[in-house]
Amino acid sequence: MQKAIVHAGSLSLGDGIPKICVPLTAGNFMQMESQLEKIRKVPCDMLELRADYFEGDPIEELAVLRERMPDKPVLFTFRTKEEGGERAISIEDYVQLNLRAAGVPTGGCMAGRARADLIDLEVNRGEELVRDLSSRMRSSGVKTIVSYHDFERTPDEKFLIRLLCRMQSLEADITKAALMPRTEQDVLTLLSAAVSMKEQYADRPYIMMSMGRLGAVSRLAGYLTGSAVTFATAGTASAPGQMDADFVARALEML
Repeated sequence: MQKAIVHAGSLSLGDGIPKICVPLTAGNFMQMESQLEKIRKVPCDMLELRADYFEGDPIEELAVLRERMPDKPVLFTFRTKEEGGERAISIEDYVQLNLRAAGVPTGGCMAGRARADLIDLEVNRGEELVRDLSSRMRSSGVKTIVSYHDFERTPDEKFLIRLLCRMQSLEADITKAALMPRTEQDVLTLLSAAVSMKEQYADRPYIMMSMGRLGAVSRLAGYLTGSAVTFATAGTASAPGQMDADFVARALEML
């Protein structure tokens, strides 16, 4: 099936080689500067700002990041505790934070002075909430990745296909599913579901990965599965199974 191409800054997602996204997991500005020094030395198409790691206001962190790395598209992610993140957050604060990161003023709160290119929205925060946020962010010119994470298991292939198709209906620009495998068959299930999306169901870019050491091959298989982005490290991983960005870039080029 023909997929739409999503543009984030100067980057095109959904065509060509899978793009490499490197997570920034700093807890403070000193750690941020140290991590950015490492990131500048590795292949990197885009950055993921993991706001749940930061001890202060993540919008201030976003502003500094835009100043330090103006040429890299930024994905803003507050990964909730329920989906493997560093801290819990109320629904109200989750909504406010993500709207501020998208440059959308809300509830008497001014929009952030910096704006992300993409925002990660967890489908498990509520489908109607995600649809509304996606629509409001699109009107502000910001793209959304609607995501699902399961750190315990890998559902069956039919479930995964239905899940991504449902996320497409929520105004997502990009859909994402990251699952933990317990067996080799779980990894094959994820890869098979991704190929089915590529051949039959996806009308926009998607990201699919199997986590942990067992699922590491899925992070290199985007040429086969159609997954648009792979997450790789510059020293600090934000999820199990992420590999060094230098190695990932070489592997993607060879494959």
